[in-house]
Amino acid sequence: MTPAPAAAARALAASALSLTALLTTAACTAEDHSRAGLPAGVADETTATASRSPAPAGKQPSAAPPAGLNEAQARAALITQQDLGEPWVPTRGVATWRDGLLKARVEDDAAPCRKLMDVLYTEELFGTPAGPRAVITLDDAYDGSQLRYQVAAFRPEDVDRTLRWLRTMPEVCGEFAARTARAGTQGVEVEELELPEAGDARAAVRVTMTGETEDGEPTYLTVDLAAVRVGEDTVTLTNGGYGEVAPEVTQGVVELGAERLAEIRRQARLEV
Repeated sequence: MTPAPAAAARALAASALSLTALLTTAACTAEDHSRAGLPAGVADETTATASRSPAPAGKQPSAAPPAGLNEAQARAALITQQDLGEPWVPTRGVATWRDGLLKARVEDDAAPCRKLMDVLYTEELFGTPAGPRAVITLDDAYDGSQLRYQVAAFRPEDVDRTLRWLRTMPEVCGEFAARTARAGTQGVEVEELELPEAGDARAAVRVTMTGETEDGEPTYLTVDLAAVRVGEDTVTLTNGGYGEVAPEVTQGVVELGAERLAEIRRQARLEV
């Protein structure tokens, strides 16, 4: 791959350093929350393809793959542990709150909200891509938050349609109840999460779930869902946990990720 020009490389390095400083500050100022969501220890999950099924209500990908990055380029566009710095580490497994809270049922008359919960659980906002994708999952070792970052190519018109749908969720859903697999009925609130002016199109929401377990222990889960399109390629990010989930982390990762993806795409065009 052709190396990035010096100016572009310095810009990406500066952005990464700024993001590391931001994440360090967020970690130092976060309140001491419960660590009940810390994933159990298993192998790292960094993969160029994934076997997850698409969201049941999601749109199926087109038969012809969009003109996005190849597998190696998609991997090069990933955010890494080195970008985030401490306390982020390679994942130690699926977070306990995924099956415990996100695997939930919503009443039939709240179909859009049910679809949103399905997307949060499957982490497949746009369904399964027709072409290559790269995925990395990182854990916050301090409070058990988990961040999943994906780069994949989808048809731009399909992405923009889904982003418009996502922007409606705070108004359409707002507040509703979800019956979870392990923690009874939870109150769910959906809010807009503002993103920096990154990429060609973007959208994000913050979802909070509050209630208590069958043992009477209070629950409080926060999950950010964000996506940004850069040309024919898309970054999708989920960032959630029982502890402090700083919105600045999601915003900073999206901004740096869009810059990196744009630079990788520029290099790919030069190689043609």
